[in-house]
Amino acid sequence: MPPTIASSPLLGIALALASAAILAFGNMMQSRGVQAAAPGPFGTTQFVGLLRSRPWLAGTALLLVAMLLQLASLTFAPLIVVQPVGVAALVFASLLTAYTARAWPSRAEVRAITTSVVGVGAFVTVAAMVSTQRPIRDEQLLAVLIALAVVLVAALVITVVRRGRRVPPVLLVIVGGVFSGFVATLGKTVILRVQTALVAHDYRIDQSNLLTLGCLLGIAVSGSLSIYLVQTAHTVNSPEVVVAGLTVIDPFVAVVLGITILGEATDAPAWSMFAFAAAGAVAIWGVLDLARAQQERGDAGAKKKPR
Repeated sequence: MPPTIASSPLLGIALALASAAILAFGNMMQSRGVQAAAPGPFGTTQFVGLLRSRPWLAGTALLLVAMLLQLASLTFAPLIVVQPVGVAALVFASLLTAYTARAWPSRAEVRAITTSVVGVGAFVTVAAMVSTQRPIRDEQLLAVLIALAVVLVAALVITVVRRGRRVPPVLLVIVGGVFSGFVATLGKTVILRVQTALVAHDYRIDQSNLLTLGCLLGIAVSGSLSIYLVQTAHTVNSPEVVVAGLTVIDPFVAVVLGITILGEATDAPAWSMFAFAAAGAVAIWGVLDLARAQQERGDAGAKKKPR
């Protein structure tokens, strides 16, 4: 049995919470920049406009800090523990929006946010009880890269099939969250490889390092696609919906990969798998419910505007 790697779940969770707070603020700044400087379908012209937008640039810098904090959290705790903590960004985003707009969320929005938080909270609690960190083997790393390749091919097929058709706004958030989940998972694999080398004092340069380089390439590809999709999503979704998708879909993908490929729940009892499935379903339902509530609120607001 491979040795486990020492972890500090509480420190990892604290860093993940800090990352969530900064993510919420950065996301709001980016949303303002996109709405002001890049209205309409997102493309090259809109991107050039964003590069001149101070709110968007500030938001991008904050998101970079949030990403670094999230990666730091992954060095102290298993992926399936700290990644779901990011749903706290949904709460922070809602409070920021309420403060800036001087309007509290509707009951439906509060219900949806509460549903997501409860689902993710239950997931994290169970994960902290049953998960372990283990050195990652070459075949596991290869499996993650193959999974990413499958998702890339599927996304390409969907893009070709739906060319010229209207894409549901929430779908952009979901797909962006999927690629963001791969960024977290691949980042974790790199961290585990480094941790394993330090524990074993093994600093050889061999063919397995090619897989690690492939991992870094995967991070670049999935990260770029996630960024593009998130910026596009900002043009047709509220900041809360974008944050909700990223903080629920992202950890859902990362957790599935962490359990099935990285083996972070290898010794977990059978009941925990049912708990994971139930908690994940509740969290995802909350995101879909929030998107619906946001749409209904937007439609109601449009009807009240004088013609």
